[in-house]
Amino acid sequence: MRSRVLGATLLALGVVALIFAGGLAFVVAPTVKQLPYNMKATQSVAEAPNATFLQITNGVAKVNTGTLRSTVNVTPDAKATADLEKPLDGKAMVWLVGQEVVNTGSTELVSAYSTALAVDRKSGAAQQWDGQWLDTGNRESVNYSGQIYKFPFGTEKKTYPIFDRDLLGTRPANFVKTEQIEGLETYQFTQEIRNEKLVVPADRLSVVLSQLAPGAKSGVVTYDNTRTVWVEPTTGQFIKVQELQKKTLTPDVGQPVVLLDAPFVYTDDTIRSAAETAKENRQKLALVTMWAPIGLSVLGAILLIVGIMLVARGRRQMAAAAAVPAQRRGGARHSAAAQEESDRSSSDTSDSAKAGKSGSTAD
Repeated sequence: MRSRVLGATLLALGVVALIFAGGLAFVVAPTVKQLPYNMKATQSVAEAPNATFLQITNGVAKVNTGTLRSTVNVTPDAKATADLEKPLDGKAMVWLVGQEVVNTGSTELVSAYSTALAVDRKSGAAQQWDGQWLDTGNRESVNYSGQIYKFPFGTEKKTYPIFDRDLLGTRPANFVKTEQIEGLETYQFTQEIRNEKLVVPADRLSVVLSQLAPGAKSGVVTYDNTRTVWVEPTTGQFIKVQELQKKTLTPDVGQPVVLLDAPFVYTDDTIRSAAETAKENRQKLALVTMWAPIGLSVLGAILLIVGIMLVARGRRQMAAAAAVPAQRRGGARHSAAAQEESDRSSSDTSDSAKAGKSGSTAD
């Protein structure tokens, strides 16, 4: 009886374990492969040594050389996220992003921008949102799209569109190869931008032309950039970013002037921090999406097998117990018949003896 009760209990627990395993794999796992609402703010720092760059200070334009440091801060905007409406509500979150580029030699600010955008929580791609804006000195509307600060969870070896802030549009980034960085396998993507014309505010262009290209009445600023990103594919997180930026002013009179020639790349500290965060997030994802479902499935299977064995053993024990009384009843009937046969034999023997004695007396 105990075996059957214990076996039934184990069977029930096994079924529950399998149900939980399926729930984790097919219900919970898809929900954890997305940006959490309580996401922490992040910071990335890139430096460009031996850079050539335009710096305008108090209306004076000058081309300098030195090391530039770019600092980008990404901060979730909980209030704006909560105010999102369908179809973005529940699927996207709002980020506030700011960048400052400084000359490390003088600590003077070279350029800066701030922006707000909505990103899809699973793909990391920018979404159409009427609240997005970009401020590079004057706040204006912007139409974001494509990948900007993150790739999708489960990044694939294919081409992705990356948004370029100078062009205000996307250009394709092609998968190149896999590469180990800080013990992580990363996917390397490269975006090539060549000889693209930039839209420069008229007042800024006028200052640059008057001081760097005397006699010129007009000019064109062209932009080149080789942007390479190394992405941890499970989380879609940037581990390393490198940008070889170049901007050239071509006036209608005189020689072209290089306004920017800067090889930006993440600092070692930024790369190390990004790799550590990616490892932690990847382990959490693996626990929920793989190890926990596998562990519960194995546990459930073991409980089911043991439960079935105990139930079967309990049934055999009950069958054996039921057979014992029947054998006892059969043995008792056999003993009674034997006793009756013995008594009958004794009676016959006694009668024969009596008959013998009677014959002797008559003689």
